[in-house]
Amino acid sequence: MAKQLFIIRHGKSDWGNQYLKDFERPLNARGHKNAPEMVQRLVSKSIIPQLVVSSPALRALTTAKYFAAGWNIAPDQLRTNSSVYEAHTKTLLKIINGFDNQYDRIAIFGHNPGFTDLLNYLTDMHIGNIPTCGVAVIEFPFDEWALVSGGTGKLLLFDYPKNNQD
Repeated sequence: MAKQLFIIRHGKSDWGNQYLKDFERPLNARGHKNAPEMVQRLVSKSIIPQLVVSSPALRALTTAKYFAAGWNIAPDQLRTNSSVYEAHTKTLLKIINGFDNQYDRIAIFGHNPGFTDLLNYLTDMHIGNIPTCGVAVIEFPFDEWALVSGGTGKLLLFDYPKNNQD
């Protein structure tokens, strides 16, 4: 069975409190609005993962919880992985290669620039930026996550909140 990876960048975050650590920044109003809208776009196309893995940073985890709720995924199927926070391509690939093969569709929530770099690395695409709350769905012709590597993925979907506006 082919594997599908959903790369999802956290929603728009709030920069209002200059004393908050980056890790603790919450979503702003737009972030809270975009996440439920984006998961509904995926649900309408029957794009639903079996497992959700998120950076533990507040803005990423909050975004992941919105998506998990929209997908009717139980809270215990939402896992955090501290290595996702501020990770570069090599670290993210190591996480993906370690995914459990019982899952064919996994969503990972995290941050730029790592996520945009990962998308381009896995697909040979040249996307300049995954916007906040942006979603990329990549399919791999393997039945093992360990085989995922540079240029092996095919981009099935790339969508983001402002994509469908004039």
